[in-house]
Amino acid sequence: MVNSMGRKGLFIDYEYCTGCKTCVVACRMEHNLPQDQFGIVVSEVGPWEIVPGDNHWQYSYVPIPTDQCCGCAERREMGKLPICVQSCQANVMKFGDIDELAASMQEKTKVVCYTIE
Repeated sequence: MVNSMGRKGLFIDYEYCTGCKTCVVACRMEHNLPQDQFGIVVSEVGPWEIVPGDNHWQYSYVPIPTDQCCGCAERREMGKLPICVQSCQANVMKFGDIDELAASMQEKTKVVCYTIE
């Protein structure tokens, strides 16, 4: 088992992401990024009917940090959360210790966890 003590990450429970893209806008404004560059993007999956006729649809939004994501190092040095986590309207993002985030993943079905440092 790899010791991840002290490593930080971003946990995203995308089951409840509404696709509002507030995280995208907040990141772009915080880091003064041009219109065509992103620290985080929201990918849309679907819609399509999973089994035709049963009215169950695949339709999800998944926030994904890009290679331009710096984990808001300057904000965190000041004791603040990354701007995407702070601005998430659906409260589906969490920042913290990788081990703690991994433990919370066990209770969820649609999650991703990204290592920040």
